[in-house]
Amino acid sequence: MRRLSRKKALNLVKELDAFPKVPESYVETTASGGTVSLIAFSVMALLTTLEFFVYRDTWMKYEYEVDKDFSSKLRINIDITVAMKCQHVGADILDLAETMITSNGLQYEPCCVLQTCYLLSRTLLLIQNRLREEHALQEVLYKTVLKGGPTALPPREDASLEPLNACRIHGHVYVNKVAGNFHITVGKPIHHPRGHAHIAAFVTHETYNFSHRIDHLSFGEEIPGIINPLDGTEKITNNNNQMFQYFITVVPTRLHTYKISADTHQFAVTERERVINHAAGSHGVSGIFVKYDTSSLMVTVREQHMPLWQFLVRLCGIIGGIFSTTGMLHGFVGFCFDVVCCRFKLGAYRPREVSPARCV
Repeated sequence: MRRLSRKKALNLVKELDAFPKVPESYVETTASGGTVSLIAFSVMALLTTLEFFVYRDTWMKYEYEVDKDFSSKLRINIDITVAMKCQHVGADILDLAETMITSNGLQYEPCCVLQTCYLLSRTLLLIQNRLREEHALQEVLYKTVLKGGPTALPPREDASLEPLNACRIHGHVYVNKVAGNFHITVGKPIHHPRGHAHIAAFVTHETYNFSHRIDHLSFGEEIPGIINPLDGTEKITNNNNQMFQYFITVVPTRLHTYKISADTHQFAVTERERVINHAAGSHGVSGIFVKYDTSSLMVTVREQHMPLWQFLVRLCGIIGGIFSTTGMLHGFVGFCFDVVCCRFKLGAYRPREVSPARCV
C-alpha cells in the first residue's frame, strides 16, 4: 500500500512538471540558433554586470517635514580672514529679537594677507563651480563624508617674515533660531541699551580695507568633509568704502549615511557688494554683513541601498526576459525567412501534375 501511494504521489508530481524534458534525439541544432544563443549570453553577461554595479551603488533620499525644534540654539562656525589689523575690526551678531550676541566664542588672530593655502582654496572654488553646474555632485559629497577629514585651512605658521597686516576671525557662536545679522566692521562692538555701536573713532579712513577670504562658514554641527557654499570665497577691493553682503537661507538638515549620522544645516546664499557713497545716495556702513534666516522646513537625507531580494528579482527578469525575447525573435525571423525564401519562391514547392494512366 505504501509503494502504491508513493507511485501515485510521484506520478502526480510528474504531471505537474512545468519543465518537460525532450530527448536529445528529437532536438535539432542549427547555426542560426547557436548564433542567437551566443548573442543572448553576451547580452545577459553585460546586463548582469551593469546590474551588479547598480546594486553596489547607493543613492540619497530626501524627505521634508516641518521643523518643530524652535527652542534650541543655532551654532555658527566661522573662519574669515580680513585685510585689516585685529585692533581695527570687530565682529558680533544682532538677531531679529534685537538680542546682541557677543563674540566671546570668536578668536582674533593676526596673520599675513598672503599667508594662505592656495591649493586648498583653489580646490574649494573649483568644487563650488562644479556644484553650481551639476547639483548631483552634492550626493557624491554626502556619500564620501569621512570622519576626521579637513573642513578648513590648516593652522597658520608663525614663522612668517611678512607684516601681520590682516586678521583671522575664527571660532563658533550660538545664536537664537531667528533671523540675524553677523557682521564684521570697523571698531570693537560695545553693549549699549539703546542700540548697537562700534567704536571706530581711532581708526583712520585710509586703513579701511574689507578684502577678505572665507575659509569656512557653516551652520550647525561641523561635519568633516562637507563643502559649504561659501568655503574658499575670496573678495578683493581697492575701495575703502566697500560693503559686502551675503544673504543666507538656512535649512535644518539631518544626514544619515552608512558612515556618519549628524544634525547639520544646509544653506543657499546670494551675494551683493557696493560702494558706500552718501553723496550718490548709496548709504550704509563699510564692512562684511552676513544676513541669515532659518527655514521652517527640515530636510532628512538618507543614504539608501538596493536590497538583495530586489537585485535577485531584477536579475531573474533580465535572464528570463532575454531568453524569451531572443527565442521569439529567432522564431519570428525564421518564419519570415521561410515565407519569403521558400513558400513564395516560384517553382520551389509547386506540386508536379500527374498524368492520368492510359488503358492499353
